[in-house]
Amino acid sequence: MCPKRSPLDMHRRRPSPSGMTIEELDSSELAALLSAAEDAPSNIRPGEAFSVSIHLSKTFMAISFVVTSLLAFSLGCAARISILASYGQVQANYQTPRLGTNMLSTEDSRVRELSVKKLPAPTILPGKEVPYTTYTSKHFQMPGSSTSNTLHIDRSSAIPSIVKDHGTAAEENFNSSLFGQYAPNMNEHVHNSDDSGEHLPAGQHLLVDFKDVDSEFLNSEERLAQAMIELTNESKLTLLSYHCHSLVPIGVSCAGVLLESHVAFHTWPLEGVITMDLFTCGGGLLIPLLPLVRKLFGVPRVLEIDEDPKDIPEPTMLWSHKWRGFRYGYEPNAEDEEGDNHQYQCLDRWVLGKLDLDIKQPVVSTKTKFQAYDVYEVMHPQKRDIVSYQKSLGHDDSYEARNPDLFAPDRILFLDGVSQSTRYGDASYHESIVHPAMIAHNSPERVAIIGGGEGATMREVLKHTTVKKVVMIEIDDEIVGLSKQFLPEWSDCSNIEGSAKWCFDDKRADPRYEDAMAYFINNFYDADNKEDKYDVIIMDALDPNDGVEFATYLYTDDAYIQSLYNGLTESGILVVQVGEVPLSGSPPDEVGAFKNRALMLKQLEQVGFKSIHLYEEGHSGFMAPWATLVAFKDEDTRNNWYRNAAEVDIQIKRRIRKATSRTPLLRNFDGSTMMSYQITPKVFETLYCKKQFAPVECRDRKAGNRNDVYNPVVERSSRSRQSRQHNFFGNAAGKLPYRSYADADNKTFPNQVPSVYGPEKWIDKAPLFFKPGPSLATDGAILSKCE
Repeated sequence: MCPKRSPLDMHRRRPSPSGMTIEELDSSELAALLSAAEDAPSNIRPGEAFSVSIHLSKTFMAISFVVTSLLAFSLGCAARISILASYGQVQANYQTPRLGTNMLSTEDSRVRELSVKKLPAPTILPGKEVPYTTYTSKHFQMPGSSTSNTLHIDRSSAIPSIVKDHGTAAEENFNSSLFGQYAPNMNEHVHNSDDSGEHLPAGQHLLVDFKDVDSEFLNSEERLAQAMIELTNESKLTLLSYHCHSLVPIGVSCAGVLLESHVAFHTWPLEGVITMDLFTCGGGLLIPLLPLVRKLFGVPRVLEIDEDPKDIPEPTMLWSHKWRGFRYGYEPNAEDEEGDNHQYQCLDRWVLGKLDLDIKQPVVSTKTKFQAYDVYEVMHPQKRDIVSYQKSLGHDDSYEARNPDLFAPDRILFLDGVSQSTRYGDASYHESIVHPAMIAHNSPERVAIIGGGEGATMREVLKHTTVKKVVMIEIDDEIVGLSKQFLPEWSDCSNIEGSAKWCFDDKRADPRYEDAMAYFINNFYDADNKEDKYDVIIMDALDPNDGVEFATYLYTDDAYIQSLYNGLTESGILVVQVGEVPLSGSPPDEVGAFKNRALMLKQLEQVGFKSIHLYEEGHSGFMAPWATLVAFKDEDTRNNWYRNAAEVDIQIKRRIRKATSRTPLLRNFDGSTMMSYQITPKVFETLYCKKQFAPVECRDRKAGNRNDVYNPVVERSSRSRQSRQHNFFGNAAGKLPYRSYADADNKTFPNQVPSVYGPEKWIDKAPLFFKPGPSLATDGAILSKCE
């Protein structure tokens, strides 16, 4: 919109009829002009606005658009060329000098031309048939990549025999440095074996991270590609093709397609870091390839001028191994043709599958005639300090160097992938399954151990002065030799006065390498015993929830359990480790993973044991507290179980042999610890009352409404009256989990020793677990039946 103008303003902008502007007219001419303007008609009225429009042709608009677009495109191309030239110069500057402290220096401003490098091509291994495949690819031109190269397998000729039947001495030494003497030979594993005829949707994934690696190696596409080819060739994998990019400004990424799956890595040369992963769906194990991976990709940094070799750290390797996909019918507990199921075991879940462990060092990995035997040293960052451990390896006067045992990594024994014992849980676990029962017995002379091939259970038994003979029945004699070599502390009796350096050389030790089930059934199942009975039998064998057939027999076979009972003296005690303590939210053992434990408890009652008790130890080094079962044949030994702390300490002083050094023989067990074992975990009550058909003592039970609780002081003072009745039921308010009881109808339980696994589980099969009798009062404590 235009502003309002006067006629003079409008004529001021127009030329006069004479061709002169208004400013050039004299007064007379200007007056005449104004007079003419007033007389002439005008379509512009004062106070009205008017508009001006400009008409452009279509041709003009089209030409303008084309010219503008061409100009913008030309400017964009020029800018792109300039930017790429600058990146090319930066890349040239990184590659020209050695990748060290002066990597960011520049030499000139010339632009480096991108060139195609001559990388090694994948080749076919001798004697290996590789099927023909189709190849599809899509390349994207990105400014962050300076080179892009794709190499395909060379089918023209097979390479010479790189894969040797037997590694060189150097390779064997290197392999042993990681895995020890019993290192698995990687050449024994064929990753593309089709012998089974199965092509399962499953595989293995190996993740490896390195730091403190030579930066020049990490920025060399050629050297990295060569290392990848050597890795696949030496491990008998087939590399079909690979694709590599040198990145801007620095770094390399490569991905290789294997006949078995893939291999890939990425580098950060400035930080000295490379991360890689190898996935295969073949049958060969990947963990034995770790020494080769370390040798090929863990290249140490090269010394700079005037640099002290001590200042160059060794490359650090972190790795993780995972079983992927679905195998063997997708059943978690199913086994393959060789009886292995690595996917769901402790070794894979808590050690091999972890990438954040500061130390994960395989000590030995081998197989005996019966099982897989693995020992690993691990250090979890939340439990041990790697810096303190490194200080403990020194020879100075620091606290760490003077006490290296306090900072050493944990050492764990696995049998068929299941953890058996640990360096830091050894004392707690083995003392907990040996000494409580040994102290409860008045004078244990003959002791039998089922399993325990590593020797730690025998070590604890030999600490008792009353012991005259220890028979260890272990079916796998190779475990004894392996444990002596790789777990020497487990069977070291040198600190026991009067014993031998190696526990198995003690004159009281009698190791027998045979089937324990057959031994007891053959010798004790019939009334005519062929061997002397034992005072204590300790079963330190498979866990009840192990997914193997033998574990089921070990915990549920009628003849075997009857033989265990017959093999004990009249005051004998049976001790069985029965696996991890369940959670309160778990189903009852009868329908859960621990059904073997429930079946064994039921059978122990049926064969004649007078009392059964469960206790837990939370410092065994496992992922959960561990449960132990103790069964008594008579009342005296069960009475001894409830000694107070002072009485237990006195027995320890009398029974335990002296130590030859200042290190005490018992590191965990004492009277106070025994007091904690006397109380059955509350969770077993919770699961007991979760049964499909709730026991009578669990019906109408209201949590938190239990007024009468077991008083251990009163119980001990009246021990001679034989009127104590115990139950493991606890109190919801956190009181001592032993219930006193008598029902509301003045009916009490018989004057016998009950089982403490289930509430009032009487051996004489009394109806509803109680019989009529007089009301029982003990020092003012009314014994009432559980609500």
